[in-house]
Amino acid sequence: MKNVSAFKYFVVLALIVTSGFFSPAHAQQKFDKAEFYSTMAKGDLTAIESQIEVIKTSPQGNKEGYEGALLMRKAGLVKGAKKKLGFFKEGRIKLETAILASPDNTELRFLRLAIEENAPKIVKYRKDIEQDKLFIQKNFKSQPQAVQHAIMDYTKKSRVLHAEDL
Repeated sequence: MKNVSAFKYFVVLALIVTSGFFSPAHAQQKFDKAEFYSTMAKGDLTAIESQIEVIKTSPQGNKEGYEGALLMRKAGLVKGAKKKLGFFKEGRIKLETAILASPDNTELRFLRLAIEENAPKIVKYRKDIEQDKLFIQKNFKSQPQAVQHAIMDYTKKSRVLHAEDL
């Protein structure tokens, strides 16, 4: 009887080890805002998918907003109109829900502005650009350094938000 129990234990342990459960890749990664913004700017599909997984497993606040922005960014990188629209809609719902829950969150407003400014006109996601721009201008200095840096980087390519406005 002891041999059967030991054998079951060995099989379970072998399955866990060979599944990669204890591998460094499985270890929970910490959410890093600078890395998040770098991923958003680069537009690499693999990096975006990886960042979504980091956000899902992170205790970070505003997860819905970050994930929503990444999903909308992903929409511009996948092939097929149906996939593009699906990711965009899912992301929009997540980001808008996060903004409704925290309307005074400047970072979420910045994410929305960046998405709205770059979204195709056909998705009709542009109605808050001016309102978000003014909100970001008003609250820029109170943002964490990583967010300020991301906003300043974005102003280099933005048509509506300029460094001198901040």
